[in-house]
Amino acid sequence: MKRILLAALLVSLSPLQASHAQTPEEKGLAIAVEADKRDTGFADSTAKLVMTLSNKQGKSSTRYLRIKTLEVDGDGDKGLSIFDRPRDIKGTALLSFSHKVGTDDQWLYLPALKRVKRISSSNKSGAFVGSEFAYEDLSSQEVEKYTYKFIKDDTFNGIDCFVIERDPVDENSGYTRQQVWIDKAEYRAHKIDFYDRKNVLLKTLLLTDYNQYLDKYWRAHNYDMQNHQTGKRTVLKWSDFQFKVGLTDRDFNRSTLKRAR
Repeated sequence: MKRILLAALLVSLSPLQASHAQTPEEKGLAIAVEADKRDTGFADSTAKLVMTLSNKQGKSSTRYLRIKTLEVDGDGDKGLSIFDRPRDIKGTALLSFSHKVGTDDQWLYLPALKRVKRISSSNKSGAFVGSEFAYEDLSSQEVEKYTYKFIKDDTFNGIDCFVIERDPVDENSGYTRQQVWIDKAEYRAHKIDFYDRKNVLLKTLLLTDYNQYLDKYWRAHNYDMQNHQTGKRTVLKWSDFQFKVGLTDRDFNRSTLKRAR
């Protein structure tokens, strides 16, 4: 259930009306809520993922994963990421319980140690298995996790976009703010700039190659995260999306981590 504040503000606003909200804060929030609404109701999904990590010198390594996601009524999504290759990381798995309000819960299973490690709230800004994605980037991006402000209208790669700023509510976030380019036609994110705790541009994420599923849900098949401060880069290539496959809460618990294959 959305928070009463959101419902009270937006219950009578269409997407067009939302774009004419009285203040930048109201307009930014309205855009975020509309984007969230358009991605609600997919139930569950699975996908395959190829992760390529590159350093400043251009040397790269590749990892192969499977991703499972469960939509939770009244709260954030649950997610499970399982590494299949290469051998030295096979069986490593991350379980995430996203929450609309409060700190997300995340656990990492390390097969070499045969133990489940809880990711503390103070470490959410840490790098996930050496990639340019932080642990907090891997949780579902619930509306309530941020405060919002509309910045401007812009064109990105020939696409008409809103640019909104969202500031994390969680004091343990590694970011002071993010700027997001969201297209006006389908409310999909195309670019996100991440600013570090010193308010300096840290990373940029580009989301491309969108495909639509079930005649409603859009998924980017390419995520390209560039770290401007280190020169490192991580590219995620998604494939084989399947929806409403019958996942349940039983597929997302700490015991599941140890059995991940």
